[in-house]
Parts: sequence; C-alpha cells; structure tokens
Amino acid sequence: MINEKILNTYQETNHFGRHIGMKIMEVEQGYVHYEMEIGKEHLATPKAAHGGVVAGMIDGTLGVAALSQVSHRNEIVATVEFKVNYLLPVYKGDQLDAKGRVIFSGNRLIYTECEVKNQKGQLVAKASGTFNAYPFDKAF
Repeated sequence: MINEKILNTYQETNHFGRHIGMKIMEVEQGYVHYEMEIGKEHLATPKAAHGGVVAGMIDGTLGVAALSQVSHRNEIVATVEFKVNYLLPVYKGDQLDAKGRVIFSGNRLIYTECEVKNQKGQLVAKASGTFNAYPFDKAF
C-alpha cells in the first residue's frame, strides 16, 4: 500500500525532476517507471547527453521505488549511495525509460536497482542504490 499523500508531496516538491523533464508513468509498492526525452538542455557535447542528467533520472527512479516501499509507514527516504554503469551513449531526442525496483527492504535501509533503456529498447545504463528511511515529519 502506498501513502498517496507522501507520494504527492514528493511529486510537488521535486523541482529538479520536473526541471529535467522526468515524467512518472507508474508506481506500485517497491516499483516505479519514469520516462524522459533528452533535449538540447541535457547535452554535454553537440550530440550526447551529460551523464549527470542520466544519473539524476536514475537517483529519482531508485528513490521513488524506495519511497513507495516505505511510505505506508509514514516514512520518506534519502539517498545513502548509488552506483551507475553507463553502457551506451544517450543522444538528443532519445526517449529514456527508467524502471526501478526494491530488491531488499529492512527497518531503515532499502536497496534498489534500476535499468534505463532508450526508445530502441537498448540498455543504456544500469544502477543500484541504498536509501535510508526516516519519518516524514523530519523532512518538513
């Protein structure tokens, strides 16, 4: 069960995710699906996206997967660490599809994984992350 109030609060206050163009497509407990189109503003070279944009998408995807796991306990999450493997370049116009899943959830730590694919279905990045769960009211 997902606490919709917490998820909605996160969506309203996640200005960075909105700024880079992340669109949430689906959320279930322990799972999230985001999409994003790579535009001119995301480029580091005339053709290729900056890895930080992809990392930002991944951090958000991993984090909301973790958030969806613990929100029913009236908790939110913060990134402890995450690791990204960039497998293929991402280009202007690419449609990115990121799916994140909770692999392990303890009392405080949540371990998640994410895959990012382009519009051709090619795996462009794979990542894992650890998140700390803490009470919702400590964030505000």
